[in-house]
Amino acid sequence: MNHKLKGVLLVLLSGLFYTYNTQAQTVNDSKFGKGLHFVAADSSFSLKFGTRFQLLYQGGNTPATGNWDDRFLIRRARLKFDGFAFSPRLEYKIELGLSNSDIGSDVPDLTNNADNIILDAVAKWHLTPNLQLWVGQTKLPGNRERVVSSQKLQFVDRSLLNSRFNLDRDAGLQLHHEHQLGQVVLREIGSISMGEGRDITVNNTGGYDYTARFEVLPFGAFKGGGDYVGSDIEREQTPKLSLATSFDYNSNAGRDQGQLGDFLSDTRSLRTWFVDAMFKYRGFSAMGEYANRKATDGPVVLRDELGDVAETFVTGTALNLQAGYLLPSNWELAARYTDFNPTTVTGIRQQDQYTLGVSKYIVGHSLKVQSDITLIQEASREDRTQFRLQMELAL
Repeated sequence: MNHKLKGVLLVLLSGLFYTYNTQAQTVNDSKFGKGLHFVAADSSFSLKFGTRFQLLYQGGNTPATGNWDDRFLIRRARLKFDGFAFSPRLEYKIELGLSNSDIGSDVPDLTNNADNIILDAVAKWHLTPNLQLWVGQTKLPGNRERVVSSQKLQFVDRSLLNSRFNLDRDAGLQLHHEHQLGQVVLREIGSISMGEGRDITVNNTGGYDYTARFEVLPFGAFKGGGDYVGSDIEREQTPKLSLATSFDYNSNAGRDQGQLGDFLSDTRSLRTWFVDAMFKYRGFSAMGEYANRKATDGPVVLRDELGDVAETFVTGTALNLQAGYLLPSNWELAARYTDFNPTTVTGIRQQDQYTLGVSKYIVGHSLKVQSDITLIQEASREDRTQFRLQMELAL
C-alpha cells in the first residue's frame, strides 16, 4: 500500500473515531450489516460508515496442459460512507475500493494505486420529492446487473454480458425521476458524463457520454428495493416485475469498452442498447438482460502487418438469463446462461457460459457463502470448467 493510500485511510479513520468519541450519544439503529450511524447534535449532518470484503477461491482446468489452476484472493474490499449534509435533502455517498481487483488490476505493478481507489463520490440533491440531481462519480444508469451492488449478487460475480458491455462508473450529472400511476411505478433517469470511466485525471480524449433509462414496475415497488437485489431475500408475497430499457451514446470514446479497457490509438462513437427485466415471487427470482453495442466507422482501429486485429473496440450482442429459488432454510439454488456474440470483424471469440450456483444466506447479503461452477464454451477452443467459492462479510 503506497503512502498516498495510507494517508487517505488514516484521515478517514481518524475522522470516524473522532466523530464516535465526540458524538457517541447520537449513534442510532446500528446493527450487523447496517454499518455505524452518527447524527450531529444539531442535526446538521449524518454519517453512516460500513465496510465489507469478499474472500474468493477460484479454480479451473486448462485443456492445453491438463492442469487445474487455482488461486485465493481478496476479490473486493470496500469502505463506504454516506448520509446527509446541511439538510436531509442533500445526501452524499463515498465508496473506496482497496483490493487490487477494486483498483483495476490483478497485477500489483500495473495498478495505479491510490489513483483508482475512489469508486463513488457523489452528492444527491432532492429537488422535489420525486426528482433528484446527482453530481459526481457513480454508476451510470445502464444494465440492471451492473447497478446491482456486488454485495447483493445472486452468483459469485456478474455475468459475461456485464463484463463486456456494462457502462460502469463515470463522472458527471444525473437526473432521477419517479412517479406513480395507480400501482404502476415509472422511473426516468438521464445522465451526461465524461465517457472515460472513473477517476480519470487526464484531459478528455473524445466527447461526452449520454445515457437514458426508463423503468416500468407494473405491480408496484419491490420490498427493500428488491428490483436491484439478487435473489428474493424479501420473499415477495405478491408477484413483482420490473421492465427497463437503457440507451447510451459515448461520443468519440477512447477506451475499447467505453468507460473500461485500454485506451486505443483512435476513437469511435459507441451506441449501446440494453433491455432487462426482474421478476420475484415467494422466493423465486428471475432476471434477463440483452445488450447490443455498435461503433461508428466500424470497431477495428488498427491491424498489424499480417492483417490481424491489433486494436479494436468491443462490440456485438449478448444475452444473459438467470433464475433461482430461495428455500425456507435460506439455501438457494440458481442457474445462469450467458451468450456473448462479438462483431465478427473484431476477431474476438464467441462464448457461451452455463453456470450452476449454490448459496447460503446467513444474514441476508451481509454474511453469506456462495459457490458456482461454470462450463465455458469458446469458439475454436476446448471447453473448460471454472469453480468458485466465496464468502461475503459486510458490517
